Amino acid sequence: MKNQEKSNLTPPSEGKVLSYENGIVLLMALTFGCLFFDRLALNFLMPYVAKDLNLNNTQIGLLAGALSLAWAFSSFFSTAWAESKNKKKIVFIVAVFVFSICSFGSGLATSFITLLLARLVMGFAEGPVIPLAQNFVERESSPNRLGLNAGILQGVGSALFGSILAPVLLVKIAEDMGWRNAFFVAGAPGLLLGLLAWKFLKKSTVESVAQTQEKSALNISELLQYNNIKYGIGAACCVFGWWFSTLPFISNYFVQNQGMTPDEMGKTMGLLGVAGLVSSIIVTALSDKFGRKKVVFLFLIIGALYPFAVYFLFGTALHLPAMFLTYFLMGAIPLVAAVIPSEAVPVHLKAKAIGLITAVGEIVGGVIVPAIAGVLSDKIDPSAFLWVAATLAIFGLFFVMKLTETLKK
Repeated sequence: MKNQEKSNLTPPSEGKVLSYENGIVLLMALTFGCLFFDRLALNFLMPYVAKDLNLNNTQIGLLAGALSLAWAFSSFFSTAWAESKNKKKIVFIVAVFVFSICSFGSGLATSFITLLLARLVMGFAEGPVIPLAQNFVERESSPNRLGLNAGILQGVGSALFGSILAPVLLVKIAEDMGWRNAFFVAGAPGLLLGLLAWKFLKKSTVESVAQTQEKSALNISELLQYNNIKYGIGAACCVFGWWFSTLPFISNYFVQNQGMTPDEMGKTMGLLGVAGLVSSIIVTALSDKFGRKKVVFLFLIIGALYPFAVYFLFGTALHLPAMFLTYFLMGAIPLVAAVIPSEAVPVHLKAKAIGLITAVGEIVGGVIVPAIAGVLSDKIDPSAFLWVAATLAIFGLFFVMKLTETLKK
């Protein structure tokens, strides 16, 4: 069995541009990019949707939280089931098809309730995609490229499609053809990528390790015995919460409170997407050189300044550059969500570790935090969600200090 595991984990054609390793990273990055294109579409279209469906900030927060809640449960339980039953490929492909089709449901919504139901279904379908995609990439990664590959998958894919192309393209479609048609466009590319995954994923990439010993075990208690899972959950909750406390509200805040036009808002969100793209390469590459713990700690400090840049520098020449630089905490997401947990546990627990971290991070950071941020923004001040983000970045420093460095040199 050890020889089989070693064979499955050895990256083929290391160093070649057209290697299978690079192909898997590219395919998973594009798939996750389409997923985030669908997921983030509502955030960029929120000024149109909120006006048409009469949504308040509390309802906006609940919409983000509902998707994240479904995503969270599915990311762990669907991944654990797929791992234990040796069904990772079929679960991945079905999930890609379903979340693509579900994007159409958002475009058909006629009320808060119908939109909420559409987002719940989409979240459940999307849940297992990133843990399985990261597991596939980890299985085929060269040892000195794991951080970078994870960053390309989770950061480059989501930033390029979800944060750069989505705000510009979707806002343009919404302006010209209506927000419902924008949702229809968002769902189309994932269908093609599902077919490509079905054709190109090899058995060695998707086959479960030691599935005969674990037909149904979730291994939660075993996972929590590892220091970097225990404290890594807290770090992930804070980093996820930093992002999700601003993401559902920021585009609407730019338009309603800082007076941007829809076009200016779309371009500003696109700029933040570029920051996410650049940071996903820089931050993860730095972690391959200097260590995961130091790099996440540094960028949590930088990310804590992002809300201050948004609020206090508005109207100055420093507004956009400061937001761009302080948004670099985005690059730490693949580290806390995938790299640190996968390096902390044995081979047979890697997919479940990523799924567990993602699940709890989504529940706390993606469900509870946006709901709280939305209520505070309605009850206290429209900018309250910004200060929730700053607080979470500072709290994250405590959990990162408790981590054990996982980079092996």
